[in-house]
Amino acid sequence: MTPLNAIREELKEIRYYMSRKTVFDKSVDCVGKNAIEKRIELYNRYICDAKPRLYDLYVSLYLDNNTQESLSEKLGYSMEHICRLNTQLVKFFQQKLTADGLI
Repeated sequence: MTPLNAIREELKEIRYYMSRKTVFDKSVDCVGKNAIEKRIELYNRYICDAKPRLYDLYVSLYLDNNTQESLSEKLGYSMEHICRLNTQLVKFFQQKLTADGLI
């Protein structure tokens, strides 16, 4: 799997986790924390250095669980524009991960 595809997969996992966060939070005492939480902390730390549009996109798509289509409607942007921004976001994370020697 290419680094870009791996990042996309991690972002999907983050979206899923955040959409079900209350379930995960309830089970922490019985099972323990899910490993994705460390990745979320890493991505959250990285996104603080991003341009405001990419920051907003990350929060809106992956933490607030919007689809690209629903977000394009909410913001009044075309789907193509949201797709381009998402590609920029994935490349931003790739640069950060590469700089830290994690890929």
